[in-house]
Amino acid sequence: MTDHEKEIDEVSGVETTGHVWDGIRELNNPLPRWWLYIFYATVVWGVIYMIFMPAIPALPGMGMNNTPGLRGHSDRALVAEEVSRLQAARAEAGAQLVTASLEEIETNLTLQQFAMAMGESAFGDNCATCHGAGGRGARGYPMLADDIWLWDGTLDGIEYTIRHGIRHYEDPDTRISAMPAFGRDGLLTGRQIDDLTQYVLKLSGREANAAAVARAAPLFAQQCASCHGDQGKGDRNVGAPDLTDQEWIFGGEERDIRQTIHAARNAHMPGWQGRLDDATIKALAVYVHALGGGE
Repeated sequence: MTDHEKEIDEVSGVETTGHVWDGIRELNNPLPRWWLYIFYATVVWGVIYMIFMPAIPALPGMGMNNTPGLRGHSDRALVAEEVSRLQAARAEAGAQLVTASLEEIETNLTLQQFAMAMGESAFGDNCATCHGAGGRGARGYPMLADDIWLWDGTLDGIEYTIRHGIRHYEDPDTRISAMPAFGRDGLLTGRQIDDLTQYVLKLSGREANAAAVARAAPLFAQQCASCHGDQGKGDRNVGAPDLTDQEWIFGGEERDIRQTIHAARNAHMPGWQGRLDDATIKALAVYVHALGGGE
């Protein structure tokens, strides 16, 4: 249908455009004026925005930058300013945290809340990958949400561990404990390791082969008691775990215990001194101390 063939729709009384699809005629209804006015206003607003605000990217001669706009507005600059303001506020509170004692932190609600919030954030960023959310631990990584510690569990002791790490040999002040690999290094025979495994099972209150336990008793006194103690209660001064409880980092099944005696584990934890500032380390110590109930 051509322009001269335009008709008036019988139902609506509106002129058609002359376009027909599958027998359906298109009506020549103009857009509502209010809609047009709003559309024109948005176009004008868009032009004004491009003049005053950053808008058009990668124009010739501008490289990858956009037009700055007459206002010189920059979200990046605003974010940097806000971050600087936050860092300044945190630095003031952090300075108080570094010099405060545990008693002061516990009795100063504001300082305590700041330390816990800062410590929780730092823990999520740096520690949760190994120790799990909330310090729940995982196989090979100690649980921090209890009050069982390989080393000193006081606030100062926890801070020392975080600062210097465990077997973090780049730091001369790192905590060091070394269990011999009795099987791998040929210090004991396979039979002796089997007997010691039964002895450790007995120490932890489980069923064990009585004959093997009897054979292993002098062996334990000779090879293990110097670190774990005569009764297997462990020694935090050297990071030796208590063998009489049911807390195991690498698993407490018979095969796990045997593997530990055979090849040792001697995992390490990085020292965070130099990578985190003093305030963050102290906040982490407060947070971890609170996770385990504290000592």
